[in-house]
Amino acid sequence: MLLAFDTGNTNTVIGLYDGEKLCGSWRFATDSRRTVDEYGLFCYDLFNFYEYQFSDVDHMIISSVVPDVTSTLRDMGRQYFKVEPLLVEAGIKTGLPIRYENPKEVGADRIVNAVAAIDKYGAPCIIVDFGTATTFCVVNAQGEYMGGAITTGIGISMEALFEHAAKLPKVDLQAPASAIGRTTVSAMQSGLVYGYAGLVDAMIKRLCDEMAYDPTETFVVATGGRSDLICKHTAYVDQVDMKLTIHGLRILADRNRSDQHD
Repeated sequence: MLLAFDTGNTNTVIGLYDGEKLCGSWRFATDSRRTVDEYGLFCYDLFNFYEYQFSDVDHMIISSVVPDVTSTLRDMGRQYFKVEPLLVEAGIKTGLPIRYENPKEVGADRIVNAVAAIDKYGAPCIIVDFGTATTFCVVNAQGEYMGGAITTGIGISMEALFEHAAKLPKVDLQAPASAIGRTTVSAMQSGLVYGYAGLVDAMIKRLCDEMAYDPTETFVVATGGRSDLICKHTAYVDQVDMKLTIHGLRILADRNRSDQHD
């Protein structure tokens, strides 16, 4: 079985695979203060609840944008699962040509998402990942990673609004009944949800224009914690796939395991 960790700045997702079958996936808050033992005990409780054993796991892969957590998870894999975790970093076999000026600058999560999107939805495609930052990644018709865009995540945007506008209250992030808000709360919700949906559509349109692709014919997949809420109000997002990243991790684990066995 394969244990996959997708660690972002805000959340970490664990996926447990038996071959190509996803047996379970779990999301929890990323905390760089957790120790090796805390992560080990966390996994023990999780495995015990779902009646799995640590000995069931013979492979582990980690995609992380938080260096402190990366090293902790790697040590946890060695100590508790008795495996050498594969890290998504420069040098691993991805099968993804990267046309970035400096390929080493591309975040691990963006590479994993692109690999997964090509496998599940084909190319060309655009991947929108809603996290602490929202990223847009472009894959051309030849299956090459071309680059993309990075902007402030909606959670940070919302917090900045509350912190810097003293008279504005904190609100629940949900879509109001209409874009024309008739209360301060509904006006803020409109700007946050519909405004961010507009940002997503405008960015997708511009990326497609530069690639000479029709945005209505280019597959757009979204993932990440806020994607379901925002993408209900976009014109160009075709699919919300919350398991996209861990699917990509399984593919990369398979490719590198096969490579090691050759």
